[in-house]
Amino acid sequence: MKKIFFIGLFFLAIGSAFAQNPDAICGIYHSKDPFSKEGSQCEIYKAANGTYEAKVVWVENPKKKNQLGLVFMTGLTYNAEENEYQKGKLKYPGKSGTYKTYIRLTNNNNTMKMRGYLGVSLFGMTVDWTRESALRKQE
Repeated sequence: MKKIFFIGLFFLAIGSAFAQNPDAICGIYHSKDPFSKEGSQCEIYKAANGTYEAKVVWVENPKKKNQLGLVFMTGLTYNAEENEYQKGKLKYPGKSGTYKTYIRLTNNNNTMKMRGYLGVSLFGMTVDWTRESALRKQE
């Protein structure tokens, strides 16, 4: 009986070692806008209500400085079974409407694949964001 207990405890420890840390998404990311091809950085952080949000923290185009601090993504929750962040709302600057979004971390948590869509995810777009270690200097 003790052997079964210790074997079960061992597998439980192994399983939890491979489980994703929900806060692994937090950090600074860089991407190119799929429409304008201009770069930007966003910061993803845990909101007071326990969901994850993202705001613009750097823009390549100085004319878009008015977007700094804009919270453009809200409501993301982590789904451990699917290993993805779901149920987010995405507000694209300069576009009308609110999009649904989900995110998957890949490449050892260094790449974020963000899918934004209206209705069903089939009708959407995926944008890759690359994790960066520091905030870029705003010109």
